[in-house]
Amino acid sequence: MMTNILNTYNVRHIHSPEADEAGLYINSPGAVLPPSSFDDAMQEISTWPGYSPTPLVDLKGLAQELEIASLHMKYEAPRFGLGSFKALGGAYAVSLFLRDIIKQETGKSVTTDNLMSGEFSTITSALTVCSATDGNHGRSVAWGAQMFGCKCTIYVPHHASQGRIDAIASYGADVIVHDDNYDETVRHCAKEAEENGWTVISDTSYEGYQDIPLNVMAGYTVLTNEIKNQIGDDPRPTHVIVQGGVGGFATGVVAPLWHWWGEDRPRFIFICPDNVPAMYLSAKAKRSEVVDGDLDTVMACLSCGELSALAWKLLREVINDTIALPDQAAIDTMKLLAEGVGGDKPVVVGESGSAGVAGLIAACGNDTLRSNLGLDEHSRVLTICTEGATDPFLYEELVGKSPEQVINGQS
Repeated sequence: MMTNILNTYNVRHIHSPEADEAGLYINSPGAVLPPSSFDDAMQEISTWPGYSPTPLVDLKGLAQELEIASLHMKYEAPRFGLGSFKALGGAYAVSLFLRDIIKQETGKSVTTDNLMSGEFSTITSALTVCSATDGNHGRSVAWGAQMFGCKCTIYVPHHASQGRIDAIASYGADVIVHDDNYDETVRHCAKEAEENGWTVISDTSYEGYQDIPLNVMAGYTVLTNEIKNQIGDDPRPTHVIVQGGVGGFATGVVAPLWHWWGEDRPRFIFICPDNVPAMYLSAKAKRSEVVDGDLDTVMACLSCGELSALAWKLLREVINDTIALPDQAAIDTMKLLAEGVGGDKPVVVGESGSAGVAGLIAACGNDTLRSNLGLDEHSRVLTICTEGATDPFLYEELVGKSPEQVINGQS
């Protein structure tokens, strides 16, 4: 085994034995997403201009080095040119919101084509959507607002990088930096929306705000639908590793996989930053826990100190294991994937996007954790790269190469 990829990291792990007994998704109290929403989102989003399934990358070389049967990584960087899976959620929720308003005002059921044609611009141009974001979700909401014809204001926490702020603004949104962490920015955004008559498009839910986050999470299920089709008749994964902040992405992945595969579902492993371990602390306490402070982590899109209420309702039922991972593991994995292992093609993976593979590598470098997770030569592992180099300058600073150099195989 290639010891230079198996650094010893100080990780925290909690197993949730109650999830081992999970039966069918539809019978679970955590079934927050109706199965019909999986197909609805796929039918709608697959009609958008520029849609195509993102790749399912076979990392054969890395799997061999880790002594597991296979490792596949769903690669979300090309998604609609926005750089991350978030393109699926925020924009989808914007479209559903605008279509609902138009139906209320005109009695007409409209399509995405109607929105993009400007047919109802008199209505949509008077509306403003807003959201709090660490970067990628805000980009999706701004893109959706631009595409479907409404105004947009995005709030970012103090630690948001300038590259991500500029990317959001490029879609015509007003971007406001709030001098606090992500969770306080969420609350500030909700207050501003109420005072201004705006509509919040968020992937985190809280008391009195659930319908739109459900639509956002339903949008994420499109990538899972693609995975199911890409796997086809091949053996299903034994382990699925998902990373998360508020948990909306993880919900969009595990809900449909659990529904489709039932009691034969994979083992679900959740990765969170060690410095922002909301899911780890919640799994340990068996209740939703809140992390305070600056929430500083290189995995910025996972920097959320409070789980979405809806996401926690599902995740507490189905996540088998939770791992709190240090930043260095994510950075090392970005570099490793940029080089390629054992003949694997180099791939550009962002800070938060690396977390799934980083968690796997950290587990394989710890004999006890490897055994506790049931990882062996028969394991078939699925991870999701949730983002590419959404901040190219930060990527080059961390990896030592620009995204273009990695893609072109330059040293």
